[in-house]
Amino acid sequence: MKAEIIAVGTEILLGEIVNTNAQLAAQALAQAGIASQYQTVVGDNPTRLIDAIAIAEGRSDLLILIGGLGPTPDDLTKQTLSQHLAVKLVEDKNAIAKLEAWQQQLNRKMPANNLAQALYLAGGEPLANEVGLAVGCYYKTPDHSYFILPGPPREFSPMLAAEVAPRLPEIAGQPQKIVSKMARFYGLGESFLATQIADIIAQQQNPTIATYLKDYEIGVRVTARATTTDLATAIIEPVMQQITARLAPYFVGYGENQRLPNEVVALLKQAKRTVTAAESLTAGLFQADLASVAGASSVFAGGFVTYANAIKTELLGIPAAVIADQGVVSREVAQQMAERARHLIGSDYGLGFTGVAGPEQLEGQAVGTTYIALARPNEFTIVQEYHFAGLRNEIRQRAALAGFKLLYDELNKS
Repeated sequence: MKAEIIAVGTEILLGEIVNTNAQLAAQALAQAGIASQYQTVVGDNPTRLIDAIAIAEGRSDLLILIGGLGPTPDDLTKQTLSQHLAVKLVEDKNAIAKLEAWQQQLNRKMPANNLAQALYLAGGEPLANEVGLAVGCYYKTPDHSYFILPGPPREFSPMLAAEVAPRLPEIAGQPQKIVSKMARFYGLGESFLATQIADIIAQQQNPTIATYLKDYEIGVRVTARATTTDLATAIIEPVMQQITARLAPYFVGYGENQRLPNEVVALLKQAKRTVTAAESLTAGLFQADLASVAGASSVFAGGFVTYANAIKTELLGIPAAVIADQGVVSREVAQQMAERARHLIGSDYGLGFTGVAGPEQLEGQAVGTTYIALARPNEFTIVQEYHFAGLRNEIRQRAALAGFKLLYDELNKS
């Protein structure tokens, strides 16, 4: 069973609204074990809509059409599908009664075009609109099933839940469960990652594998279908283990909605350790990302933003001579920033960030050159040199995340 979602509305194509309905429809299909392989957006044009429907019928069993059910001349979805299938439109008595009651409440005479909202395909099932006035429709032919649903999200969402979702398992025939798991990686490019697991991707059938770039992390989602959730999970696990083992140096956790700062805060809590930072080029980004995680106060008491050289000396106590001799963008300064911040705050870990965010070189150092130090309890301080690409703020964000990755790896050592 394959499904296709067709959203109708020129306003979507113009970018005036976001197509959130398609997301909800795709989730409902996935929960019913129905594969949703295509989504289409078409404007309020009957010729192009018929073309979209015909293409969808050639590759999908179930079509969900969203939008174009209102009373205005550009609301032509039901009329267009009626023409395409050579099926008449008939009035739903309950919808007519609702329209009449609405107009009486407004103390107005009903415009003739309002009656279009009560039409549905003859031989189909009208779908009640508990919020709005436009009736939906479920129609079935020997080869295809069709849902016609309203476009306004406040009307679409209740109809999807009450009228569509309960019908989907029966339409699917043998219901399947679709389960996904996301592994996240940091510190490598998407093309490099794809190369490293190219043979695994080439063999994919069930499960399927897809990569995503989000907030400078790369996600690898493995998705499986089976008759039960447990069976689908069992299909996913061996493939996921193979991927994470191959990309182990870059692994930063599981979960679609997780981020590297969340992982680090959780690990710090688990280890009952605390962290601080002294930041130059990142100007507090690391600490802001850290504090954005709920509960971070238990592992982070505070830190330093020491952008100017004089402030590094005044707040952290780094001798001006060291900065002058070694350069502010140097291993030595990053190390002292980390160690002195850790000492002053009394934290278990301290990070120091110094580098060149751009747009121009600094002290002869190229844009993107960054040193990040991690001061640790009872061990020598780690100092890493990085060369980040991108615009100024991209470099700063990558540097902050690299600091999280440095700490993440340290916390996962044992």
